[in-house]
Amino acid sequence: MSSDGNKKQFWKRNAAKVPGSIQHVYGAQHPPFDPLLHANLIKAGNKPPPATPGKPKKATTFQEFESITSDAWDVGDDDDELLAMAAQNLNIEVVMETANKVIENHSKQQERRRQDDTTEPGQGEEDAQEEVAAEEVEEEEEDEYLRVEEVEAISPDASFASQGSPYADSRLVKSHSEAPIGSPRDAAGERAGLHKQRSLPHRPPVIPLVARMADQNTSGTPAMTEREASRLDKFKQLLAGPNTDLEELRKLSWSGIPRQVRPIAWKLLSGYLPANAERRESVLQRKRQEYFGFIQQYYDSRNDEHHQDTYRQIHIDIPRTNPLIPLFQQASVQEIFERILFIWAIRHPASGYVQGINDLVTPFFVVFVFEYIEEEVENFDVSSLQEEALRNIEADSFWCMSKLLDGIQDNYTFAQPGIQRKVKALEELVSRIDESVHRHMQQYEVEYLQFAFRWMNNLLMRELPLRCTIRLWDTYQAEPEGFSHFHLYVCAAFLVRWRKEILEERDFQGLMILLQNLPTMHWGNEEVSVLLAEAYRLKFAFADAPNHYKR
Repeated sequence: MSSDGNKKQFWKRNAAKVPGSIQHVYGAQHPPFDPLLHANLIKAGNKPPPATPGKPKKATTFQEFESITSDAWDVGDDDDELLAMAAQNLNIEVVMETANKVIENHSKQQERRRQDDTTEPGQGEEDAQEEVAAEEVEEEEEDEYLRVEEVEAISPDASFASQGSPYADSRLVKSHSEAPIGSPRDAAGERAGLHKQRSLPHRPPVIPLVARMADQNTSGTPAMTEREASRLDKFKQLLAGPNTDLEELRKLSWSGIPRQVRPIAWKLLSGYLPANAERRESVLQRKRQEYFGFIQQYYDSRNDEHHQDTYRQIHIDIPRTNPLIPLFQQASVQEIFERILFIWAIRHPASGYVQGINDLVTPFFVVFVFEYIEEEVENFDVSSLQEEALRNIEADSFWCMSKLLDGIQDNYTFAQPGIQRKVKALEELVSRIDESVHRHMQQYEVEYLQFAFRWMNNLLMRELPLRCTIRLWDTYQAEPEGFSHFHLYVCAAFLVRWRKEILEERDFQGLMILLQNLPTMHWGNEEVSVLLAEAYRLKFAFADAPNHYKR
């Protein structure tokens, strides 16, 4: 089939999955696409994607693929050597040499892991397989998510890696209408599921891998290593002083913040709390009272005619935010999110509420819940918290999200000029750091806006599990202009990370499906650390020399 034929077929089947229509990813809607966004990308010889033929289709849910890959990179001890440099002014030769050393070390350990995987599985693997089988049973019991046959365009590596996975050749969808009906494969799968339900003991509901908060590179909650305990002590000593050295806190936080001190560290790094310890309590009380003053003043106006559209869109989007995590499906949590987003929207009329901003509340909410609990958060019932604690979590989440959005608000104003500039910069940067990938996408007429729009709009939150987003934001808050500037280099490193899979795709449709469903569901802190190391190297190579990536 010709390239144009493939593109037509793709747009027809995926009208709701790419810029140009309302997009659902992880249940949240993609902001409507404005034709102005094409202005900077359409050049001579580059064709815009053809319009969807016929009547516009109703938006369908974004199809989350559960392909598990086996190419995770291990992090060695020398990872600290690079990350400790993050906030220091170093010459580029030293930085690039160190970053290369880290990545080379990961490649060697990855190869050793693959060799180890060829040996026969031991008892530990058998136990893991039994647990995964039980997870399959629980997931089959969820009426909302149906298993359907995976599309043929997944890359060969992903397909090979998924052969040993319980999720092989399947994906999750939210609509019964998207599943094939009455096929023999479905009937056989249903009988197998019933057999497993009879043979396995009852277990509590299992959270899908992509939605789990614990780092997936650890088993359970292992004892803290000596190195981790030492880092936690450094944080505690720094935070215990009468005046916190914010520059030192940024240096420590760049390579990740321990869960025990993350709430206070995020509040300090975002500028919500002052460095002076004596002033913190009074500032917290004042800001929390101010937020609930906004609630009393503005929230009742949500039903006014000129606010109805804003509130209605927020009310629609909230249940779709992280639908795989039970925490976010609780009515009290959804009410908190509605208040936060509505108050922010009416206090920022230049942008108002834009779909995708709802995602940006979730990392703050999860981190601040951890301030009051020790258990895992996915199934935690927030009604068990005292009312004062819930009010504090809500107000703190509002103010920290507001601080973040203050630095990237041009992403959400009319025509979203901030995103236009960043997508264009990403294209130019990738053309310099990996010309093969860039030319490959040009060959098949894939425009960066078609996949990178949501990378910028949602800060990669729809490409990574939430646990990875939280780790990523540790560094973003420690890095100067992390959300507005460093994010560009993270996106470039993220794209090039998949160069092998990208180059193996030989048509427009295959490339778009890959780029919209990158297999990161198994990622944890290790993969994020490697991604940040590569992004840091790119920043030092190009940030102070923009002509290097301009043609």
